[in-house]
Amino acid sequence: MTDRVVVVGAALFAGGRLLAARRSAPPELAGRWELPGGKVEAGETPPQALVRELREELGVEAEAVERIPGEWPLKPGYVLHVWTARLLSGTPRPLQDHDDLRWLGPHEADSVDWLPQDRPAVAEAVRRLSALPGSAAQV
Repeated sequence: MTDRVVVVGAALFAGGRLLAARRSAPPELAGRWELPGGKVEAGETPPQALVRELREELGVEAEAVERIPGEWPLKPGYVLHVWTARLLSGTPRPLQDHDDLRWLGPHEADSVDWLPQDRPAVAEAVRRLSALPGSAAQV
């Protein structure tokens, strides 16, 4: 089997909304929106990596809840896995790799220019978000 680097993305939910993060780098991705996250490091499980990445990139404490089925190629040797995540404490701030953040309700998810590899997971995250109790009232 070929070695692959797993990159975890967080479909971070709070208050009936999904967090979108706008890339500031590298230049070919700058200005596009993604689910925040990063590479799984040696010795980490994907949920542990997700928690660490959200702490480093956004300054928040969160917990991984459930993996969204599927995986999406990023660049050669890299694959994206997305997990739903719950915000436990803190207010997300763009500390690394991002220059803007937006909380999007289920009907606002298409208002940003998502990176292509994030789109299938975002669609599933929005479906799950729409099914949460009270989410329709928050939109």
